[in-house]
Amino acid sequence: MQRFLAQTPRQHDRTLLFFPPALSLAAVNDGLRDRPDILTGVQHVHSEPQGAFTGENSVSMARDAGARAILIGHSERRHVFGETDEATGKKMRLAIDAHLIPMLCVGETLEEREAGATEQVVLRQLAAGVALLNDAEISGIMLAYEPVWAIGTGRTATPEDASAIHAVLRTAIQQRIASRSAHVPICYGGSVNRGNAQALLSSPDIDGVLVGGASLDADGWSAITRTEFTRG
Repeated sequence: MQRFLAQTPRQHDRTLLFFPPALSLAAVNDGLRDRPDILTGVQHVHSEPQGAFTGENSVSMARDAGARAILIGHSERRHVFGETDEATGKKMRLAIDAHLIPMLCVGETLEEREAGATEQVVLRQLAAGVALLNDAEISGIMLAYEPVWAIGTGRTATPEDASAIHAVLRTAIQQRIASRSAHVPICYGGSVNRGNAQALLSSPDIDGVLVGGASLDADGWSAITRTEFTRG
């Protein structure tokens, strides 16, 4: 972390978020004490506010540990751990109630993409994720489009393909909350690296990137966060 911070000056035109493993959250927050410009979040919470769920973390535990945000519906949670659309909706509700920023992840599998169902899938996931929120609450969330076939595979959606799905999501948000939709950032996640970050960030409707494996390299991660781009 110190190597990353040494290369990453405070920036005022973007927001930086770390989503470390839950066991590392306290250490990361400690390392960022002098960097209030960088927020932290957790990768997962349980869909119930409390109960006998050994090994799980609740939204209140995440908040008390210093988290400011929560990833919800990440592709691995959906497709490895069986997280349902209904569960993501419940978690979004809990996050808002705990005054945490939820980042709802949506995305299609390779099979769904090849079947031409990408838009149907991401719109279904989006609708379920915000089903329990009112319009004002929706304006305070973040979205991330992460095609499952591009997660950790080295394959990346082209900027044009990603931008097209982001436009679909943006339209759906606009139809729900009108002008306040501009407050909802839509990030792209899926094998993002220092080589493709600029092209992605310069594309229409791509407001940020959700970086996975590339964030483990301090030099590369810092380069991504400092990417200069112009919106196409």
